Amino acid sequence: MYEILLPVDDNTDRAAAQARYVSGLPGATDDVTVTVAHAYRDEASSPGEEQFDEESPGVIKALDILFEAGIATEQRELYVPVAESVVELSDELGVDEVVLCGRKRSPAGKALFGSVTQSVALESTVPVTIVPV
Repeated sequence: MYEILLPVDDNTDRAAAQARYVSGLPGATDDVTVTVAHAYRDEASSPGEEQFDEESPGVIKALDILFEAGIATEQRELYVPVAESVVELSDELGVDEVVLCGRKRSPAGKALFGSVTQSVALESTVPVTIVPV
């Protein structure tokens, strides 16, 4: 079984690109399981509080594409800081790969605001695939 972590945000184009990459992997879809993860809470929230009220459009899009491809999925919630949460969840689940979608940012924007994709790629203990939109 090949386990993939698919952290998505609310952007449907990025989530679709990630899901299409996974659904296009060679091999039987029966051998792939995908955990779709999303950060629903803000920094003021804490574990144990009521879960999200509405589903993220990115999660819905990714799940739809993966379902149509016949790939088994499950959902998980991430916490802030998101990059750290992605790395921790990938270790906890023992995934084989993390699939992210980058977004265009200027070098100054990355320096000032950070980049979840960059942080996960540098800190992950498993391969990270970054797909284009």
